[in-house]
Amino acid sequence: MLKRMLLAATCMALPLAPIAAQADGIIDVATIGEPPTLDPMASTADVVGMTTQHLFETLFTYDDQWNVVPLLAESMPEISEEGTVYDIKLRDNVPFHDGSIMDSSDVVAAIERWMAIASRGKQAAPYIENVTATGDDSIRIELSEPYAPLMSLLAFNNSAAVIMPKENLAEPLAKFIGTGPYMLKEHRPDQYIQLVRFDDYAARSEPANGFGGTREAVLDEIRFVPVSDPNTRLEGIVSGQFDFAESLPTENFSRIEDSDQAVPVVLDPYGAPVFVMNTKQGMMTNKGIRHAVQEALNPEDMLLAAFGDPRFFAVDGALYPEGYVWHTEAGIERYGAADPMAAKKMLEEAGYDGSPLRILTSRQYEFHYKMAQVAAEYLKMAGFPVELEVYDWATLTQRRADPALWDIFITHGPFPAEPALNGWMSDDYPGWWASEAKHAATEPFLAESDPEKRKELFAKVQETFYEDAPVFKVGDFNSLSAEAVTLENFQPSPWPFFWNVSTENGK
Repeated sequence: MLKRMLLAATCMALPLAPIAAQADGIIDVATIGEPPTLDPMASTADVVGMTTQHLFETLFTYDDQWNVVPLLAESMPEISEEGTVYDIKLRDNVPFHDGSIMDSSDVVAAIERWMAIASRGKQAAPYIENVTATGDDSIRIELSEPYAPLMSLLAFNNSAAVIMPKENLAEPLAKFIGTGPYMLKEHRPDQYIQLVRFDDYAARSEPANGFGGTREAVLDEIRFVPVSDPNTRLEGIVSGQFDFAESLPTENFSRIEDSDQAVPVVLDPYGAPVFVMNTKQGMMTNKGIRHAVQEALNPEDMLLAAFGDPRFFAVDGALYPEGYVWHTEAGIERYGAADPMAAKKMLEEAGYDGSPLRILTSRQYEFHYKMAQVAAEYLKMAGFPVELEVYDWATLTQRRADPALWDIFITHGPFPAEPALNGWMSDDYPGWWASEAKHAATEPFLAESDPEKRKELFAKVQETFYEDAPVFKVGDFNSLSAEAVTLENFQPSPWPFFWNVSTENGK
């Protein structure tokens, strides 16, 4: 599933000052920037999920083959024959960071909050009739009809159904208390997020397997350091300042490969960069204009600009690459036309009024910005006056929540095991794709439990995705991060985690 390249060499130190003197069992993780929140329910940003998964836990999680496995649940649920009742046994004596013990009332309250505020929870909410405690250590989820993605949504660490003490479930969240192997000690925005070992953590007994099994807080501290410039992250990892650095420029692979301080970490494939269109307000509510954008863009040129080395991308319109169970060619004839002159004619036919096309992007993910630059030129040739608005990632995620502020934003994500976990599958995800055509395609897919039938139904989902054009998939890409040579037992994943990890020489 995951490919890791271990190679190794030297580089310069950075002027960036360390947070504090190094001590045994401390690592510094360079992230793409300051997270917009530490509430894992309230954001789909990867930097939020990556950081907060050390503090908060879900009832279920994923093993290294993306199978759902229990985490705070004692075991997998008992599901009624008709697929509408889930009885879930909870683990006993699991403490929160404040010393209280998790019980069913906390779990019920947390899931209700998740359904109310999280985009993933809002996906599940229309199908959930009741969430009730059936004892101090058990809950029941009752559905109005079968809903195949429920377990995957409950296991996902992005817009996550994390369990917290019911007394803390304020909106916005003010106390960041979970059951995870690390606790929040200090958060200095734009400087660091300092996590420390939770000595009373209740680990599972099974061997570690992906996100599942035992989680041991080996390190004394994990410090997540926001470093918005990708080249600064690169220099920090090859000089030995950082122990892990995410989302590095692929053209610098050889710098890491030749370093004696770090080794490359490549996820192959990682996922897809996408251009999300605002179907709720403004020009992109017009499907004809969305089709024109689809017609104008050149995915190969965008991918070349973003990643340079063909080892790090593939020009592919299928929502899942070959080798994935969900791979289908349905609808992809609409992908990759790269014909701005044809798009110009389509704009005229769609009644486009010449309004500026506002594209949100960020340089914290440098490949987003490079793709935006290329896209802007093709869209200008098609007749759009383009306004490229560049923000830090936290600001971008805030602005994209307001449909009055943008027409397209650029993001990316991995290929999730369950298609319902793609952001655009939620009507509430920014972009707000909620057409009748979408629901006609997705509802039978979501209700079907038979794996073979679901594969057939997903072809219709992809076909509708291309016909409705709420999102432009640019292609497939491999991500590049790096770990220090002193880091031990690190297991690469789309959302890096640092439980079960140790470090040599007291750093």
